[in-house]
Amino acid sequence: MTNVPTDLLRTLIAVVDLRSFTRAAQLHGVTQPAVSAQIKRLQTLLGGELFDKSAPGVTLTAKGETVVNYARRLLALNDQMLDVTARGSAAAQLRVGLATDYFEATALRTIAEFQAARPGLVIHICAEPSSALLRDLRRGDYDLVVAASDVEIEIGAERTWQEPTAWGVASAAVVERKGPVPLVVVGESSLSRRMSVETLERAGIDYEITYVGASFAGMVSAAAAGFGAACWAKRLLQHPGLQVFDSLPRLPRVPDVRGGVHLRDGLEGSDLIELADTLAAVIAREGDGVLEAVRRTASG
Repeated sequence: MTNVPTDLLRTLIAVVDLRSFTRAAQLHGVTQPAVSAQIKRLQTLLGGELFDKSAPGVTLTAKGETVVNYARRLLALNDQMLDVTARGSAAAQLRVGLATDYFEATALRTIAEFQAARPGLVIHICAEPSSALLRDLRRGDYDLVVAASDVEIEIGAERTWQEPTAWGVASAAVVERKGPVPLVVVGESSLSRRMSVETLERAGIDYEITYVGASFAGMVSAAAAGFGAACWAKRLLQHPGLQVFDSLPRLPRVPDVRGGVHLRDGLEGSDLIELADTLAAVIAREGDGVLEAVRRTASG
């Protein structure tokens, strides 16, 4: 009997959820040809096309729809089995991933208060960029993830909100001077870096990266010192030396992102659900009324 490797199924789900082979490759830290090769291998194992090549974008065939539904269920069972055998009671321990690029401080405070009220609950936390968290959530490495994305994320996406993006500069004069727009950023995996660069390139505006930081606090400080423009969540561009703009003549508006609290497929439990609800409510509320928590049914 043929066995279907779970890594192929995870790649398929990533392509479908992100609606892009390129984004799926970025999420898994591989090349686009590697993702295409995995999908081709999966199609060979299953004996048919999973994507409709005649349709625009990423569109599943009827067979593909069926496979995706089974894939979600198989991966959920696989991850539950590993979770139970490796750690015993899933209700007693939670693995949480927090986005270093957006909600880490608020989420840490909320989780600490939540855990203090439940002495028997053990919570293991890891902070990483949003893209890495969403990738690892699909792999089953986390039970709950707080992250941001510029594309729709379907996995466990019951608690989401709109997160406005803005530019922070010491003054408009920093970007009005002749020459390329100076840009301050955080490392390669940063969502804010990718979005700022893509926005300027789409608008045909020349730029040069004048500061690459190891933290978002450093990026904000560099912008406040006048080294260039910083792109980040509007609520987080808080510094006495920064002016915040939605756009300027040489800084086009950057699309908003969607913040979310995401649960691993197939997980249940009152502690986990309550924590997810609490995190979404607190983070959205701290947007000073700009944000509104959105509840929607997760697909799959």
